[in-house]
Amino acid sequence: MHHANSPDPRRVRILVLAAALALAGCALKVPPDAKQLTATELDHAALPAGWKAGGTAGAVQDRWLASFDDPRLLPLAEEALRYNNDLRLAASRVETASVALKAAGGGLYPEVNVVGRTSGKATGASGQLSGVLVSASWEIDLWGRVRYGQQAADAQYASAQADYRAAQQSIVATLAKGWFLAAEAAQQQRVVTDMVAAAQRLVKLSEDRLRVGAGADADVAIARANLQSYRDSALQIAFALGQSRRALEVLLGRYPAAEIELPSTLATLPAGAATGVPSDLLERRPDVIAAQRRVASAFARVGEAGAARLPRVSLTAALSTISSSVFVLQQRDDPSLGVGASVIYPLFNGGQLAAQAELRTSEQKQAAVAFAQTALRAFNEVEGALAAEASLAAREPVLRQGLADSTRAVELEQVRYRVGSRDLRSVTQQQLAAYSAGLSLLRVQTEQRLQRVQLHLALGGDFAAAPP
Repeated sequence: MHHANSPDPRRVRILVLAAALALAGCALKVPPDAKQLTATELDHAALPAGWKAGGTAGAVQDRWLASFDDPRLLPLAEEALRYNNDLRLAASRVETASVALKAAGGGLYPEVNVVGRTSGKATGASGQLSGVLVSASWEIDLWGRVRYGQQAADAQYASAQADYRAAQQSIVATLAKGWFLAAEAAQQQRVVTDMVAAAQRLVKLSEDRLRVGAGADADVAIARANLQSYRDSALQIAFALGQSRRALEVLLGRYPAAEIELPSTLATLPAGAATGVPSDLLERRPDVIAAQRRVASAFARVGEAGAARLPRVSLTAALSTISSSVFVLQQRDDPSLGVGASVIYPLFNGGQLAAQAELRTSEQKQAAVAFAQTALRAFNEVEGALAAEASLAAREPVLRQGLADSTRAVELEQVRYRVGSRDLRSVTQQQLAAYSAGLSLLRVQTEQRLQRVQLHLALGGDFAAAPP
């Protein structure tokens, strides 16, 4: 004979069976991975076996920032990662997603509450009534509603982490590009300063020839106009150099005082980077991974909305004890325990649950299209960077030879000037042409480094060690 307040053994057996069913649960549907999404969303864009614009065989390598052999870049990158405000905002999104994941996972566990109550003396009476109630409830996740919610939050957290990693790489790539552009501006400033000095000499020579009757007013006017053009270029470059400094300082989280020390020469251009194959890009590039995880999150939300339309089964238990000095309670020293179960079936809710399921399905379609857009953009950025590298690699020796020819022409003009067959004006004009050739070569060399950074960013290679 069991105690009067003990739970019914038959009810306990039913509840144990229900708990066993909960542990088994229904299997959750697996969201599509990158390959499946590629097959369904990029069916019109057949992926080639290799990059059409070229590329170098081999797996994509990390630590690309160190390959430029500039010891100042890595410390600056660490400073940017620590103090850049855009990156701090991305980190806060990861933290928010982490908290949401914890909240979603809590639904898988029982909920336990404790209620205590006491009452003092009533009017015309003496004594008091007090008691404690401990209640527990646990929703049996038969259809996976709670687990789908946790799966969605987990995928959202993973997408936030991938977005943060993409933001890190973008910040470092922008830093490296800004560093190279600043180095170019510093070299341009030196060259244009020499060009202004040469133009000033040319004006003086033209004026001297006019005074002795060997020149013309037109020559003097042309020389003065060219001088003003070079002076304007010098002012523009000085302004650009200051702007480059400020942009770097803001990127580093510093006050934009235009005081950062800049490199005087361009960093070494590394050897060609390994590019892997297009299909690997979807598994490596952070923004593509983030887009794929958003599809997984939307997929889980569809399952959650579908499960919300099915019955909910919950187990409940309560333990209470009450004492009173006002009236006599039976078995006052023996706590009362009760267990039970509840079933909630949504019969009518104005179509809200059906509309929610349709909404989640629409969001899943949008996420899949967004994945396709992100993937195509990633492919285009790699192909574009490779094509730009090939074009710049073809132009660089042409411009280098042009600079060598211009330098040789200056030397020949100087020889002619020394033997008296040319005047100094011809030498100065040829020097200006050589300076222009040098600036053209410098522009292409800088662009080579910018495109190499862009290629690393497009390939998803990490600037430091590979992330976990």
